[in-house]
Amino acid sequence: MRFVIIICLFLQVVTTSAFGQAYTYHTVTAGETVYSISKKYDISQEMLLKLNPEAKDGLQINAKLVIPMSLEQSETAVKKAVSFNSHKVQKKETLYSLSKQYGVSIEDIKKYNKHLYSNELRNGETVQIPVFVIDNSTPEKVIIAEKKERPAPGKVIIEERNPEITKSKPSAQVGKTREHIILPKETKYGIARKYGMTVAELEDLNPKVGVLQPGIMIRVGTNVLDEPVIITDNAFDFYEVQPQETIYSLTRRFQVAEDSLISLNPALKDGLKSGMVLKVPTKDSKGNKLEEVVGNEMSLPTSELSKMDLSRSLKNFETKNLVLMLPYNLNKINKDSISNAREVLKMDRVLRISLDFYSGALMAIDRAKELGISTNLRVYDTQQLPGIVSKTIAANDFSNVDAVIGPLLQSTSEQAATSLSNLGIPVISPMTNRELRAIPNLYQSRPSDEMLREAMIVFLQNNSEGKNVIIVADGASSSIKNKLMSALPNARIVNPKANNVTEANLASVLDKTRENWVVLESESVALLGSATSALNRLSRSNKITLFTTYKNSAFESDVVTNEHLGELRFHFPSEYKEFDETVTDSFIEAYKAKYGYIPNKYTVRGYDLTLDVLLRLGALGTIEESVNANIITEYVENKFLYKPKTNGGFYNDAIYIMQLNKDLTLSVAK
Repeated sequence: MRFVIIICLFLQVVTTSAFGQAYTYHTVTAGETVYSISKKYDISQEMLLKLNPEAKDGLQINAKLVIPMSLEQSETAVKKAVSFNSHKVQKKETLYSLSKQYGVSIEDIKKYNKHLYSNELRNGETVQIPVFVIDNSTPEKVIIAEKKERPAPGKVIIEERNPEITKSKPSAQVGKTREHIILPKETKYGIARKYGMTVAELEDLNPKVGVLQPGIMIRVGTNVLDEPVIITDNAFDFYEVQPQETIYSLTRRFQVAEDSLISLNPALKDGLKSGMVLKVPTKDSKGNKLEEVVGNEMSLPTSELSKMDLSRSLKNFETKNLVLMLPYNLNKINKDSISNAREVLKMDRVLRISLDFYSGALMAIDRAKELGISTNLRVYDTQQLPGIVSKTIAANDFSNVDAVIGPLLQSTSEQAATSLSNLGIPVISPMTNRELRAIPNLYQSRPSDEMLREAMIVFLQNNSEGKNVIIVADGASSSIKNKLMSALPNARIVNPKANNVTEANLASVLDKTRENWVVLESESVALLGSATSALNRLSRSNKITLFTTYKNSAFESDVVTNEHLGELRFHFPSEYKEFDETVTDSFIEAYKAKYGYIPNKYTVRGYDLTLDVLLRLGALGTIEESVNANIITEYVENKFLYKPKTNGGFYNDAIYIMQLNKDLTLSVAK
């Protein structure tokens, strides 16, 4: 089953070319049926009912139905090129800057300058910029007016939308519902507040509507706020009240007086309830941003930092432009042969890891959409070659990209960061545990092996007081042995001979009156096997806990039994924690429901890292700002605390110290 899923994901990567959907509306006339309308627009009845669930109960004359348009329809129905502007390319101009200058999309420019699909924009060349007009035969569309001039500081930005929707007076028909057409950039939070509902109530009214898409019609309450739609800006934001929160705790959280909070949210006069969507300030009385105040409070050692749930602090709901660069090695695959694809998947471990990571990333993008953050995702195959990475970046416009996740390997990650350093685009290396070069825009999300060792040494230093510490290290581990001796000067030393340590050797340094902490350093299966067996026997009459600064593959050998490690409460540093299958987790459950099996660590890594990137962008605007705020985030298996390197770039300083319990379950060490 899992192999079939991987094949499907692979084919999705191969065939992915665009994302998005356009919609139009159909007004029902007498005699029309779901069948006749579906035939008229060449769509299935199932699709029509999915977008218009109320139609299942029958069609009402003059009711509006949402109709999906094909890409060709959406392009030709909305605009037609009637003339062209000739533009001579100047230095530093890009397709992105031209699209902004002329108010057309990058795809529109490429469409009428075919060579730009494969070649980079060149200084001095002349390109044709299309001039469009709106086709009068275009079906009815939702139109959003231009934003008005920014008001004085402290005032709310108002965006005028469909007056019939945004300026309706409160209805006396409390408990009844009305229709609302979703407009671009609207979120569940904004809609819920507008109609005096909780997000949960909005979702209950629209069980068939998952991700909000512009043009879809949903059911809402009739208790409409007597004010236009509020767009969040530098002064105000939306906040969903969490269980057990009080007005007092909210005034402390947002540093605002109670009467001011109530004036912003008149509904509070009737009491606070979980799920309410409130309008809250983003600055304190002194004009400081609230996240800056929080950041100052969090200038603490890593061990003392509290985790921050960024999903509760989102304020930037603009669509995020994300690039995923992974080694799919599509050049090795015959796209017309499933058997060939199956064979390549069996042989190519890197490809399997990439697809697992990709499936997790897609789940994260879906989760971010549920929170109000949409994503434009572009996926590129790096083929594990730095040269392909540099060519890909040179051939495509990255100027509006918010972040790049990938590539997997050290050399390709460094190449991507180097190629994008002039644009300052953050490149987040997802997997490599090797020390990366100091490049200003390169983020190493997986701690290096050396960082894991250092974290364990710090843990031992901080917690070994009163313990009898014993270091067992072979000749090949002399470097880490010296570090341990320097950090733990009172430790006793056992030097193995011929990759073996006897029970008598270990018994001679144990202390029956104290807890014995044994640090075992070796990559020899023979030494690890003899040491853990002897320690397991000695643990019957001594208190023994086993540690290592790096859990290498030798610890996974059949010679080193998990039962022995469990009896010794084996401690080791790790960049991730294994999720507890006995505890319900929304991502794990959603993944099992979608694919039929539990996600592996690469899939979870893809989910955790991608969601973290999107939430950092949504809560703090940029990845760099999230680093400045000194926040630590945690998800299913991974946590992130980025810190700057001395010579440039950033590393993730969030590391777990894991403990194997006697029942062979894993837990985070106290």
